[in-house]
Amino acid sequence: MKFVKMHGAGNDYVYIDCFRQTVEDPERLAREISDRHFGVGGDGLILIEPSRQADVKMRIFNADGSEAEMCGNGVRCVAKYAFDHGLVDRTEITIETGAGNLPLTMFPNEREQIDKVRVNMGRPRLTRGDLPMLGPADERVVNLHLDVLDRTFQITCVSMGNPHCVIYVDRLKDFPVKKYGYAIEHNELFPRRINVEFVEIISPHEVCQRTWERGAGETLACGTGASAVTVAGILTGRTGTTLLNHLVGGDLEMTWDGENEVFMTGPAAEVFSGEYIPR
Repeated sequence: MKFVKMHGAGNDYVYIDCFRQTVEDPERLAREISDRHFGVGGDGLILIEPSRQADVKMRIFNADGSEAEMCGNGVRCVAKYAFDHGLVDRTEITIETGAGNLPLTMFPNEREQIDKVRVNMGRPRLTRGDLPMLGPADERVVNLHLDVLDRTFQITCVSMGNPHCVIYVDRLKDFPVKKYGYAIEHNELFPRRINVEFVEIISPHEVCQRTWERGAGETLACGTGASAVTVAGILTGRTGTTLLNHLVGGDLEMTWDGENEVFMTGPAAEVFSGEYIPR
């Protein structure tokens, strides 16, 4: 099975071109191929498939085999692959995801290859029912106090097609992301689990972010998480409509006007390609 390894700001996945190949058991393949010791290694598996309603379709599977709705860093890489490998011949395309069809604009470099992509991430969904989260389905969760292990956090929850819990902290570098991220992911409030963003504010237009992703653990970047952080900053009055987000693996440029779609611009890189022999 031929594959390509790609990453967006360090959020790395193994990509399979399903225009030319078929994958019979993606859940099992995701677990095997994502293993960083016995497989290729990555945060998960992304399938690039034909679509009846968009230019291409992506399906994303976490490293534990669970299927997710969307990945902002992954969708940029899908766009890059589609252009660089001849699946599309335009720099403005639409990609079908589990969170809907997303428009993307690609920016070719001097070699006529894509290394930067702007994504319309869609409108945020802001109620408990959208996440889902226990409690009144039409209620927003903004600065809600949540007791976790030995601490109480203020959480703001946003769905960008997949669910996110945003928490602001003072010293992000030393923060125990694994300890609290795992506990919040599996908190009974979230019946389908949740992704957790820990954020330190540098200025009203600049933040640092670390992400605990459900089914994957801490990752170097998360595009839907950065989108959720942009929304949460405005909802809580902490940050403005434009945001430079410094993630562990790189930077993302974010914008949200407080009502409509969130836009994200960031890198997409192909690392290597090869052939994988499923166990």
